[in-house]
Amino acid sequence: MTLTRRLLLLTWVAIFATPAIGDTDAEFTGLHGDVVFSDYSSLSRSAELQHRLLSPVNADQVSRRLARSAVALRDQPIDLALERFTVYVPPHAPAAGFGLLVFVPPWENAMLPRGWIEILDRRGVIFVSAANSGNSANVLDRREPLALLAAHNIMQRFRVDPERTYIGGFSGGSRVALRLALGFPDVFRGAFLNAGSDPIGDAQTPLPPPELFSRFQEAMRIVYISGQDDAVNVDKDAASTRSMLEWCVFDWYAERSRWADHEVAGSAVFGRALDMLEKHARPNLARLNNCRLHINQELAKQLDRANDLLAAGNVDGARRLLNTIDARYGGLAAPRSIDLAARLDAMN
Repeated sequence: MTLTRRLLLLTWVAIFATPAIGDTDAEFTGLHGDVVFSDYSSLSRSAELQHRLLSPVNADQVSRRLARSAVALRDQPIDLALERFTVYVPPHAPAAGFGLLVFVPPWENAMLPRGWIEILDRRGVIFVSAANSGNSANVLDRREPLALLAAHNIMQRFRVDPERTYIGGFSGGSRVALRLALGFPDVFRGAFLNAGSDPIGDAQTPLPPPELFSRFQEAMRIVYISGQDDAVNVDKDAASTRSMLEWCVFDWYAERSRWADHEVAGSAVFGRALDMLEKHARPNLARLNNCRLHINQELAKQLDRANDLLAAGNVDGARRLLNTIDARYGGLAAPRSIDLAARLDAMN
């Protein structure tokens, strides 16, 4: 074999071989496609996903339906041996460890957006994104556990600064990123929402259990970036930020990129987003506690009213109100909402 052919063969192997990050990662830098991970996390278990990402009554109904069927819930919804990830690791780690951005795409390929490498290098941030995790994929069974497993495997193998561990996405992926930030504030400290967001506190984006939501309120930094000409998502960001204020979440920043439509953030805007993710606002505890008190009082009134309806024999009215409470307050309403649902079911 000639030297030229040998060099071409080595180049082909370097590009197309499927890399697996091993225990020693000192030389695992740069951009790698088709990376295979092997470590599972207790946070990506099906039961944990239901607990954190579904409303309590909805999660309870799913569990009951599965119990009555012949279908067993898989402990881990993802088979990592079949999954591939794109990973970019900067050449030098900051003193406190790498930052980490787990990116949820709207497309099927795990692509690193153009122009982001320079910004990742400058700030020492690792990028990871799963393939086959686009808008056509199931959210609860694929997109969310894939993102959690990506974060877990990177953190197992690299020294990552927990204060700079972010979840992000573009368009539909950004909306999934918001759900993950809400349900896993013990994993992520910030969310980069690029041209896609939703209000929180509804059936689509339910609130997690109180201990997790308190952490989200106190420690999560949210950065919204949408193009100035992307009217749909500018409006969605406005609705999302209004809901944040309603639910006592004050540490967020929203920007409209000039002359931009529905497009991935360019390098300058992406760099500014990473800068803004680090600008955490110290929580005003007096304001936060007063806001929480108002929410708790309103929730107690709604639950009392639902119980009164049931006591009066108005089963349909109690069930309708319970569904409204479950969608709006999510995990904050448990365990009273679960108890009320059980009593309603017993009357069928």
